[in-house]
Amino acid sequence: MTTAKDLFIISMDPGSERPVGQGDLSLALAGAELIDLVGAGAATIDEDRIVPGAPSAPDDGLLAAAGAELVRREPYELVEDWLWRRGRDLSATYRSALERAGELTRRRSGLLPFGPETVEPADTPASRRAAARREEGEPVLAALASAVGVGGEWADEEPGFADEAVTTVVAVVNEAVMELEAVRQRRTIENTAFANVWRGP
Repeated sequence: MTTAKDLFIISMDPGSERPVGQGDLSLALAGAELIDLVGAGAATIDEDRIVPGAPSAPDDGLLAAAGAELVRREPYELVEDWLWRRGRDLSATYRSALERAGELTRRRSGLLPFGPETVEPADTPASRRAAARREEGEPVLAALASAVGVGGEWADEEPGFADEAVTTVVAVVNEAVMELEAVRQRRTIENTAFANVWRGP
């Protein structure tokens, strides 16, 4: 399992206080992929740009797909641009992949058999490992989870990273999530103003 898959699994925790925004999660998943690519030596971060390493084929299919999307021409891609490009609908991609792998299960909530359907982590070794990684407060996973609003006591703590590249990626993920939230708020205000115009005095 990769950091991105672990992140997706813990984001589906039915005990979370609020549902995770799919746009937020997609951005964080793209950041998690990039961190794993850096860890595998498939890329490095030079200031705020992604410098690809030698082409590689990670065992994980989604991570291999991410590596194949690295821009290999100078001046290379900004981390922020990677998040928005790679992150487009990425949460849906992970959901489909994890459902096919049996890592997620569909359940009906409520007492009625036709109640709303929810998706939860299945009881598998991979989901237990993701949960254990979360409970241990592993810094990278904790920081990415906190960025999308998933967290326990460790969510408010300042994580420490041994790699400056990880620090850069996590910081850019947080900035992108805040930017997305600002866009949402602006649209809400605009839609409310538009509705008031039609409603009249």
